[in-house]
This record gives sequence, C-alpha cells and structure tokens, in this order.
Amino acid sequence: MAGPIARWGVLLGFGALWWWAVLRLALAPDAGALEGAVAAGGWGLSLLPVHCVPKEQAAGAVDPRRWALAWRAGRITTASPHHRSDEGAAPW
Repeated sequence: MAGPIARWGVLLGFGALWWWAVLRLALAPDAGALEGAVAAGGWGLSLLPVHCVPKEQAAGAVDPRRWALAWRAGRITTASPHHRSDEGAAPW
C-alpha cells in the first residue's frame, strides 16, 4: 500500500513544482532560467511515449510482412495511370 501512495505523492509534488514554475514564468517579472528549465522539462516529459507497447501487441498494427508482400506485388491498383507530358490531350 505504501508504493502507490508514495508514487502519487511524488507525482503530485512534481506536478505542483511544474505549475509553480509555469505560473511564476507567466506572472512574476523576475522569473529566470530555473523556472524556464522546470517548465520546459515538464512539458518535454509530457511528450514521452510512456504508453507504448511492442508493435506486435498493438491494437490495429499492420504486420510488417503485409507491407513486404504489397511492395513485391507491384502496381495492383485499378486506377488509371497519370498521363505523361508527351502524350496527347486528356480525353475529357
């Protein structure tokens, strides 16, 4: 039980520190590099992909072999090809 409580305490402490830095940057005329570093560091941490899973376990992930098969198959579309510049005018 002490583990989750300590974890929440640390998270709340870091969150309070980050908000202190952001508010001090926004409101205090004498805010400096320390507040900027704390605010930028906290924002940078929010960009970390902490909820990533291996590609094989991800929901909706495409099997890499599927891409290889599609690449080897070549042109499989039924759409008409683009006209080349040396061809005649388009039929429309």
